[in-house]
Amino acid sequence: MNQKVYNTISRRVEDFTPIEEGKVKVYICGLTVYDDMHIGHARTYMSFDTILRYLKYKGLDVKYIQNITDIDDKIINRARERDMHPLELSKKYSERMRIDQKKLGLMAADEYPRVSENIPEIIVACQKLIASGNAYEVGGDIYFDVSSFSEYGRLSNQDIEKLGRHRIEENQKKKSPLDFAIWKGCDDEYGFESPWGLGRPGWHIECSVMSQKYLGPQIDIHGGALDLIFPHHENEVAQSESLSGKKPFVKYWMHTGFLNSSGEKMSKSLGNITAVNEFLKTYEAQAVRLFMIQTHYRSPIDYSEQNMQNAVAALKRLRNFVSEIETRIKDDDGSGVEVEKIMGDAKNGFIESMEDDFKTPQALGHLFEAVRSINQIIGEKPQDKSSLTRALNIFLELTKAIGFELKPKENELDDEIIKKITLRNEFRAMKKWVESDKIRDELAAKGIILKDRKDGSTGYERI
Repeated sequence: MNQKVYNTISRRVEDFTPIEEGKVKVYICGLTVYDDMHIGHARTYMSFDTILRYLKYKGLDVKYIQNITDIDDKIINRARERDMHPLELSKKYSERMRIDQKKLGLMAADEYPRVSENIPEIIVACQKLIASGNAYEVGGDIYFDVSSFSEYGRLSNQDIEKLGRHRIEENQKKKSPLDFAIWKGCDDEYGFESPWGLGRPGWHIECSVMSQKYLGPQIDIHGGALDLIFPHHENEVAQSESLSGKKPFVKYWMHTGFLNSSGEKMSKSLGNITAVNEFLKTYEAQAVRLFMIQTHYRSPIDYSEQNMQNAVAALKRLRNFVSEIETRIKDDDGSGVEVEKIMGDAKNGFIESMEDDFKTPQALGHLFEAVRSINQIIGEKPQDKSSLTRALNIFLELTKAIGFELKPKENELDDEIIKKITLRNEFRAMKKWVESDKIRDELAAKGIILKDRKDGSTGYERI
């Protein structure tokens, strides 16, 4: 099958054909780092992480850029509240963001360009837009002239005339209420030198400049949450295509649905948001991933404690399945080969679902159905070891393709716990059941449930 993707700008599902064969250039809007990353952000980044991992699984060479907005009015205001320099504050939260993203199991971008490090390039872009007649300067501020770009409103499907009539004009400097700032003059100590005096970049210009700097004038995928379509991404199109001489800026625009709580979008302003670092104290990252991708990336997710607990239980079923198959490979000596066919069919269904605009709920459904069927079969009929091995390898291959690591790593247990397991095996070999049971109970209290086998307690699961 050919990969298909929903394109926001065409509002339909299209065949996915990269601009350059075998390579995919991706730009995902990053955070304005004045506070910790929250789980609403995690929804967007987890969705794109799953998509990009799958594209890599298909053998595509993905170049991924995620910007960091490290100078902005929100950052400056927060820094003043804390008696810090804005760049000191944003550095602190950008570092915390990277830690949170790593804890979530998100793959790293190839570059994380910062606004403060790209001021010269932004100034040059502003000068080019003025020279081409797409922007104008008034009293140290520079505005993009929306009337100079005939396709403005195409991405967001806006009626520009109607939008202009309803937009309240508060800035008398602008020619039109729709015009937007690409450079803002300032008289405080946090401005940058420019031909127009001290100032700071407007929000939208940074992404146009940094995407072109790191990916060139045309990119395959540009993404973010739904609320970025207008005005941010609409303005990016106008700026970028004006800078490149009308070359199409983005081939495929992709946007994620919101993470909701009781039907409302999670946001700081509503006070219903949780920071990622706090959320991960309760739920592990793999359970968060499962919760997130059980819903299609374009659809809203309704958060609840029950939904998260369901994801925790579902993750446990997947891990138990891996552990059980590994045990069967070690102990079974049967002739059944049904498990390999079941998992092969599941792979076909998984790929078919992912190729159709990354339908992760259906892809996961094929895996869970295979788990259910195979669990039933191995309970009734011993299977051939090689068939079990191939089925397990397919399962691990597919789950890894969307970001799961279900096979326990040897270093997952610390040395002290490994010593206790070894000692317990020695007690069991000597039939010292009281001593062995005591160690079992100690480990259970730490959330490690041992699985006794003929050759000792080498299996375990975490709870």
